[in-house]
Amino acid sequence: MKKLLFLFIFFTNIAFAQQKEIFTVDAFIQLIKQNHPVAKQANIQVEKANAELLSAKGGFDPIIALDADRKTFDGKNYYFHTNPEIKIPTPIGVDVKTGLENNGGDNLSSELSSGKTSYAGVEVALAKGLLIDKRRAALQQAKIFRNQSEQERLKMLNDLLFDAYVSYWQWAGSYQLYSIYSKYLQISTDRLRLVKIAYNNGDRSLADTIEAFTQVQNFQLLQADAQLKLVTSVFDLSNYLWLQNDSAFVLPEKFVPDTVQFAIKEALPALNDIVAKATIENPAIKAYNYKIDALEVEKKLKFQSLLPVVNLKANLLNKDYYVLKGFNGALLENNYKWGIDFKLPLFLREGRGEYKKAKLKITETNLELNAKRWQIENKVRSYFTEASLLQQQLNTVTNMYNNYNILLKTEVLRFNNGESSLFIINSRENKVIESVQKQIELKVKYFKAKYAVDWAAGLLR
Repeated sequence: MKKLLFLFIFFTNIAFAQQKEIFTVDAFIQLIKQNHPVAKQANIQVEKANAELLSAKGGFDPIIALDADRKTFDGKNYYFHTNPEIKIPTPIGVDVKTGLENNGGDNLSSELSSGKTSYAGVEVALAKGLLIDKRRAALQQAKIFRNQSEQERLKMLNDLLFDAYVSYWQWAGSYQLYSIYSKYLQISTDRLRLVKIAYNNGDRSLADTIEAFTQVQNFQLLQADAQLKLVTSVFDLSNYLWLQNDSAFVLPEKFVPDTVQFAIKEALPALNDIVAKATIENPAIKAYNYKIDALEVEKKLKFQSLLPVVNLKANLLNKDYYVLKGFNGALLENNYKWGIDFKLPLFLREGRGEYKKAKLKITETNLELNAKRWQIENKVRSYFTEASLLQQQLNTVTNMYNNYNILLKTEVLRFNNGESSLFIINSRENKVIESVQKQIELKVKYFKAKYAVDWAAGLLR
């Protein structure tokens, strides 16, 4: 690991001398959406929901069935029975079926018609199952779960992108800090060289060379620490870098962050607008709403348990294989078969219990939704307040940096005129560096809080 770290630092030094290419935050996020495993897993959730919907639609697939039976024993033809049938379920709760029968034999059951016959009929529930049944409930819930899975996908993507944004801006901050330390290291090194020349010419004291050399050493330490943080941030950023073939890669050394965007140019949007948007568009809240919709379907289904079972079956019959041939009043009077099933539990305790549980589930989920909505609103307000305060602190630190920078330039000018000392310049320079470091730290915190507002609102897409 130490060897790997050494090599990375070595090549980083070389890379800074080479042509750089800006790796923008938009390109970074787009790469994550396309290739990151979590983003792909989020898409799979939707595909699985579509598969569940397809499965639920299968409850309304037409069914082809064949019932054939034959018995012969000791050379005697007891009976034979052949009954192909097509059954078509419909979304309105009516099952349509038609079929053929060919029956015969010496011991054919008396309830079966001998010879070739045909029939067409319907099966319909007149009470329990009239408005909704398990098949229709499964289909409705599958459609709801498909929409809910889309919200789950957005939620996973929202969490992933927030972590990615934080990683990017930490990388940008580490890069900018390393660049600044490198700049001031070069300045202090050049100053040391000039002071040595002046010392050799008798214009500067030995103390001045020591003072200049001490400042160089100080910036060398700061640069080394910043370089280590930069290396760590690059590896952290690389956790989000994946190719289309599902293989990860480390960020190439030629890429640098977009430090132009690493600046606060826009004011935060109005808090009330963000809160209002969060209560409508947050995928967690939408998922709860879809969950309640699914529970409402379950409640309607459980209500059917309070109704009696009244199923009507009616078939038109005819000789041969032409069920509608000769369709007239005589057919309805003589050639038909019908039946009715009725069943009702006396106390309906099972039905009442299931219906009550369904209502309690809805009440429970509504309570969870209210708590979740309030939690999200408070998170948004908290991160918004943090971002606003950080923005104020950044304005203050920026003004401090500008003032310290003016003092430093003034002191350098006085030093060049022989009116100041290296000690004062180093002090001024250290104040500039401290303000820059604080500024970068606050920027990273600000961007984290800024994106945390959108993350809490569920708006990172």
